[in-house]
Amino acid sequence: MLVGYARVSTQDQHLDAQIETLKEAGAERIWSEKVSGSKADRLELHKLIDHLRPEDVVIVTKYDRLSRSLQDLLTIV
Repeated sequence: MLVGYARVSTQDQHLDAQIETLKEAGAERIWSEKVSGSKADRLELHKLIDHLRPEDVVIVTKYDRLSRSLQDLLTIV
């Protein structure tokens, strides 16, 4: 299953463009949140990770939506 993750850093920003892009890419389920990438407690990201099965593929519109650094990305993966 293709699953998506969308994130913006502030409450003033909008998730619409990311969510639309993820849907167009075939995401069957999308987790989204408005929280800074520097925060370790990204609740929706943790929910997505807990939901994953071995055959799932996570898609994002840009890597910086998923992680705040290369080290953070490697930790998540």
